[in-house]
Amino acid sequence: MRAVFALFLLIMLGAARDPILVPEVSQHEIQVQQGFTGTELLLFGAILDPSGTRAGRDYDIVVVLKGPTQAVRLREKQKIAGIWINADSTALRSAPSFFAVASSRPIDKIVDDRTAAIYELGLNWLQLSPIGAIDPKEQARFSAGLVDLRQREGLFSEHSDGVVVSEQVLYQARINLPSSVQTGTYTAETFAITKGRVIASATAKVEVRKIGFERFVAQFAEQQSLFYGLLVVAFSVGMGWLAGRLFALI
Repeated sequence: MRAVFALFLLIMLGAARDPILVPEVSQHEIQVQQGFTGTELLLFGAILDPSGTRAGRDYDIVVVLKGPTQAVRLREKQKIAGIWINADSTALRSAPSFFAVASSRPIDKIVDDRTAAIYELGLNWLQLSPIGAIDPKEQARFSAGLVDLRQREGLFSEHSDGVVVSEQVLYQARINLPSSVQTGTYTAETFAITKGRVIASATAKVEVRKIGFERFVAQFAEQQSLFYGLLVVAFSVGMGWLAGRLFALI
């Protein structure tokens, strides 16, 4: 009798376990070369019960694609006597070079602010780390300025209906990467959420790298920065001299 009860308890515990996310991306490597105009990345997958069957409950999906982080210095311009000059500035220790969020519904309809902040589920909850002490209101102003700038550049985006869920098993989301994306490792995080709680998460990696002549130039600029700078200056002077000669002949 005890053996039967123990077996029943194990079955019930197994059934109560959270479901499993099985994510995938259409491209694990994106090659940037001359003429690259951007690309569309498809993130898709399934959510399964530990037994391998469908999860059997309603859930929302949020996908977060984040690019390599970098240190950023932000400067605020002010117009004084008709002239725009640099005013206040701040430095951020780590800001993503690319940040895109797609969800099956608006984020505020899926989770509360605290959960959204923990998992960075949206531009409003993007965690930017300032260097040194800074007034919270000033930090919020600079952060909003960075988000607005990169939204206009196509590097930050948020789509409240960007994830399509089919039969509560399959999901897919499409995220555009512009031609100006930086190279490096991109992280695609997928979250399954029900009743305001993250019940499963999974991560996939995407490599963005330059190939061909662009890769050679990038490597040369990084490894031989002094010679690269001298060549750029010499090339600029040469082009200026050539342009002057051509105009003189006209």
